[in-house]
Amino acid sequence: MTINWQEQAKKYRDQYLQDLKELISIQSVRDDANKSDDYPLGEGPAKALLKFLSFGERDGFTTKNLDNLVGYIEYGSGDDTFAIQSHADVMPAGDGWETDPFVMTEKDGKLYGRGTSDDKGPGLAAYYGLRMLKDNGIVPKMKIRLIIGTDEESDWTGMKHYFEVEPQPTLGFSPDAEFPLINGEKGNATYEVTFGNSNGTEYTLKSFNSGLRTNMVPGNATALVETDDNEGFVDAFTDFLDKNPLSGDIKATSDGIAVHLIGKQAHAMAPENGINAGTYLAAFLNQFNFKGDAKRFLSLIADYLHDDTRAHKIGAAYVDDVMGELTMNVGIMKFDFRKGGLVNTNFRYPKGTDDTEILQRLLKVTDNLSGKIKELSHMVPHYVDPTDPIVKTLLAVYAAQTGQKNVKPEVVGGGTYARMMKRGVAFGALFPGTEDTMHQANEFQPIDDLLKAMAIYGQSIYELTAK
Repeated sequence: MTINWQEQAKKYRDQYLQDLKELISIQSVRDDANKSDDYPLGEGPAKALLKFLSFGERDGFTTKNLDNLVGYIEYGSGDDTFAIQSHADVMPAGDGWETDPFVMTEKDGKLYGRGTSDDKGPGLAAYYGLRMLKDNGIVPKMKIRLIIGTDEESDWTGMKHYFEVEPQPTLGFSPDAEFPLINGEKGNATYEVTFGNSNGTEYTLKSFNSGLRTNMVPGNATALVETDDNEGFVDAFTDFLDKNPLSGDIKATSDGIAVHLIGKQAHAMAPENGINAGTYLAAFLNQFNFKGDAKRFLSLIADYLHDDTRAHKIGAAYVDDVMGELTMNVGIMKFDFRKGGLVNTNFRYPKGTDDTEILQRLLKVTDNLSGKIKELSHMVPHYVDPTDPIVKTLLAVYAAQTGQKNVKPEVVGGGTYARMMKRGVAFGALFPGTEDTMHQANEFQPIDDLLKAMAIYGQSIYELTAK
């Protein structure tokens, strides 16, 4: 059968945009504070899942909801299963948006809103790629499942639940990264260092707050400080702003001096693309004569973690010829003069090193600072051989539809659901040359890119399941 995949995608444009608008309007950020039996990860993620499944029901697919944690849209039958793994949850919006993050806004050919790029826009494009097969009467030779998770941005509870109660898919892809194709994902390890609450009197750190999630470079940081030298403190802050790539403000309050720094959010897989407001704030405060745990908290961040996305200062830097460099993100930093301090670090590491080695490097630093450390989560590196038919087929489709030659698979620091399958890869939907705004303010995706991805997904599903 000969199908003009790109022309097919154009026919779906209006309905796709309407469906995406409805998805974007759902604030599907994981919300443990308001979880319930009906909404185990909060109301938003479950409602986004239900909305996604409703599209499948509307269009005549088989659907299944697994406990409001994960669900799937199914087409075809057979012993083998081809999986498309997407997610309906999103990161917190954060500050700095020029539009409402939960109202999809079209401007200059781009769609703005939380989830347009990660991952509602691409996931829905993959769904419409699957619709192309059904609408053209193409019957696949295996079962196809578009699986929708609800907390990819945190603990993967939903997708883990799927793999506990459903069979392992034979092969598949996740539309949650970039083109041309990701066949390798670095290991992912997260650690938490905690401190007591002892403080000083000349300078007292009453509070410090920066970061929303482990996998996001913090764009904002605030601190509340008590000191008798308000004038000197303010002058030092003004000088600090003049010499560093951030903006901010400082003001006196009844509880002390409130300091605010504004950096730039970015995805933790490429922390060098952001400006970590939290580590910069710690670097500013570390020059003053704080004492006790407050000083040790600031010292860990400022002396060992700040401005070092490759972890040279703690001795964990590592480079692999195939998978590239180890990267480090300092995602969450908190201190309270009553409760103590917390520093959360996330490492994306290649084969050749491991989470135990990273932990040992951190321990040497934290022991000297009287900090307590524990590993919160860990995933080993994932790699699919470039000669695997899924890699070769998807690259061939991408090359044919884009006209690009000599395309090659890549290894990234990001973690997608694809790593849960032995023959799973990440495939789009960010095109080379398009700005990556995942996990950032003013997240967007060009409409033409999403339609192009839809066509690529349609042909790819056809080539791998129906030919």
